[in-house]
Amino acid sequence: MPTEQQTLAPPARTARTHPVEALFSHGRLVAIPRKEARREQLLVHLADTLFERERSYTEREVNEALRTVHEDCSALRRYLVVAGLLVRPRDGSSYRRGR
Repeated sequence: MPTEQQTLAPPARTARTHPVEALFSHGRLVAIPRKEARREQLLVHLADTLFERERSYTEREVNEALRTVHEDCSALRRYLVVAGLLVRPRDGSSYRRGR
């Protein structure tokens, strides 16, 4: 049986309890999250909202899409590629949605 202290403790905060929209102000990303789980949540949201499946994008198109939410498009692009949400060939000629 839980003790009184355990039953009164606030629930643990997780990325699920914080909607991704909380990272934005007036449609712009306030900051790129440092915590990996929260950043992953953001990256999935960006991939889902900014990039269509089955379509190729040039680096310029990727940058333009990412700049609509944050100025550091190169960091966001790099995070998306590392996470496997955007994939590109070795020559970097194009980008496609990954997982």
